[in-house]
Amino acid sequence: MLQKEKILNTNIVKRVSVFVIGLFIMALGVSLSVRAQLGVSPISCIPYVYSLKLPFTLGEITIIFNFLFILFQMIVLGKEYKFSQLIQLPVVIVFGYCIDITMYLLADLNPANYLQKLILCLVGCVVLAFGIFVLIKTRLTYLPLDGLVIAIIHRFKKEFGKVKITLDTSMVLIGTASSFILLGTLEGVREGSIIAALSVGAIIRFFSNTLPVLDKWLAPSIVETIEEKVQMQSTNKFVITISREYGSGGHEIGKLIAKELNIGFYDKDLIKLTAQNTGYTLDYIQENEQKLTNSLLYDLYEQNYAYVNDELPPKDVLFLVQSKIIRDICMKESCVIVGRCANFILKDHPNCINIFVHANDEYRKNKINNEYHVTPAVGNKELEESDKERANYCIHFTNKEWRDASNYHLTLDSSLYGSKQSAKKIIELIRENIQ
Repeated sequence: MLQKEKILNTNIVKRVSVFVIGLFIMALGVSLSVRAQLGVSPISCIPYVYSLKLPFTLGEITIIFNFLFILFQMIVLGKEYKFSQLIQLPVVIVFGYCIDITMYLLADLNPANYLQKLILCLVGCVVLAFGIFVLIKTRLTYLPLDGLVIAIIHRFKKEFGKVKITLDTSMVLIGTASSFILLGTLEGVREGSIIAALSVGAIIRFFSNTLPVLDKWLAPSIVETIEEKVQMQSTNKFVITISREYGSGGHEIGKLIAKELNIGFYDKDLIKLTAQNTGYTLDYIQENEQKLTNSLLYDLYEQNYAYVNDELPPKDVLFLVQSKIIRDICMKESCVIVGRCANFILKDHPNCINIFVHANDEYRKNKINNEYHVTPAVGNKELEESDKERANYCIHFTNKEWRDASNYHLTLDSSLYGSKQSAKKIIELIRENIQ
């Protein structure tokens, strides 16, 4: 931790300068959105509406509005509030006046038709996202709204993404209500607001993935210090990973293999180990690991985490923690790992055999309903949903197709042999390769 703080304290002038530039770019994005006349981003909805009614500029209303967020942070955190967080005060003052400056500079920008407005709106979203990206990479402070989100999640132990969505939605609703009350019509909230809400987070993530050079320039060794680089060392241990369709008997097959080879077996035990390392409950982990109901919706939800460096979506936390647990286990002992994208996590392991177990639908339904005794009975629809969830999870975290045979050394249809014979055939093959 001391090393991390030492690195972050280096080049402070550089980072402050970049932070101010980021504020100006972000303000330019806000002003471009205003000039596009298609609605502003959620955070600007309320200031924009009140700037149309009150004798204050948009920048001045933004300053006042953000002061309220800082006050709310103090109320939420109480005695836990750190006065170092008051650095947000000069930040919002600079940001507010940057908005007024950019509004003045763009005063003559008036798109003539809807296409020009739409293009300007999209440009505004990109510029706004780049400004936020620059601010985040300096690691100096949060903007007050994001600071309030952080305060709420730490005070009440809530999930960042849900709190962020709730506050953003509240801003839009309050802005809409204020517009009708003060102006008698709807101003500031249009399709541009929706475009901003859906795209800005994704664009920030894009910049984070494609412009790592900014991290290295601001603090040359910060990336190497903060991000763990995992490299599998040379080992004589061997690992068997089993990816499987629900009901194919992959768990049972893996257990039989581990017993016959007298090596460790990890499936449900990984849930307990993850709970110990994250603080999440066993029920929560079991409900959320290894599946993703809708990849697109989760991507939209995950965008909320792009606004800060210090928070990760819960499913990402689970995946990262389980990845480390799996790597640590496999460096210490030979074992069988079931599920959790272990074939991808251990792709650099020198002695890893990856297996995919599948079966026809009738075999799977019979095993689930008669052997697992699942109620209510599972049908074709439930099988399809389960397969989709596992496929979504795999492609989200690995960019690999779950059922693609090229990701495995062996694929096996367990409905042809049953679990015991399938395990026997795999064991024979493994013994030939590890001898």
